[in-house]
Amino acid sequence: MSTTTVTKASAGTSGVPGPARPVRSDADTRIGLRANLRHIGALARRNALQIKQDPESMFDAVFMPIIFILLFVYVFGGAISGKGNNDVYVNYVTPGLMAMMGMNIAMGVGVGINDDFKKGVMDRFRTMPIARSSVLIAKIVVELGRMMIATAILLGMGFLLGLSIHTSVLHLLAAIGLSAVFGASLMWIFILLGLSLKSAQAVQGMAMLVLMPLQFGSSIFAPTTTMPGWLETFTDYNPLSNLADAARNLINGGPVAHSVWMTLGWALAITVVTAPLAVSKFRKKT
Repeated sequence: MSTTTVTKASAGTSGVPGPARPVRSDADTRIGLRANLRHIGALARRNALQIKQDPESMFDAVFMPIIFILLFVYVFGGAISGKGNNDVYVNYVTPGLMAMMGMNIAMGVGVGINDDFKKGVMDRFRTMPIARSSVLIAKIVVELGRMMIATAILLGMGFLLGLSIHTSVLHLLAAIGLSAVFGASLMWIFILLGLSLKSAQAVQGMAMLVLMPLQFGSSIFAPTTTMPGWLETFTDYNPLSNLADAARNLINGGPVAHSVWMTLGWALAITVVTAPLAVSKFRKKT
């Protein structure tokens, strides 16, 4: 917001001019693309420095993929792929867990935004002459970095447990990129939740209500053909199923066009709907 101070004489009943009063202009300063990118870079650096000062905030990104892949491979792998065939299940579940990583990291964005407002950090940002969207985009940029670290650890564990790439490195990178695009779109949902709900605990509770049906009612952990008809129908429209199937076929080989386009369509629709709402809520939040 641009602020213009104008000196006015307010006359009292005696006709003597009163003290000068500041008059605020309500016109927004238009911020160019280059300046916007510079603001995003500066804010992203600030968020990254916060992580450096608090390395414990990386525990979820570092340990969550290790725990998840060990848990699901050794607890469910034998039941789904047969005893002694855990390497087969590794190739099935690892691409699905890539989709799951994005959703769990996205949940932390909403909690962080809510906490920053409680501390007054966001109020200081809103007094600066910067685009309101740059604050939120910078948050997403840093969280995408955390997501890439979690994905790298997940794949490293997958290779140790027997994961093999049946296509090419480019297909693997495409699967990672697709997961990042969809993860970024989910972050807008959780940012909106973080701005709308009153406490971090409420954000976590609402996030779990969203996460649990989407994660376990999908093809991430098991083929959907064994599910009841009504649940199989739900999984067909579940965006996490589309992402898991796309990543799985990009890594293991198979038709990818439908699942890739469905995933990109979901990501675009989610971003178009929730990003403007999140930015508007950020401007108006008190």
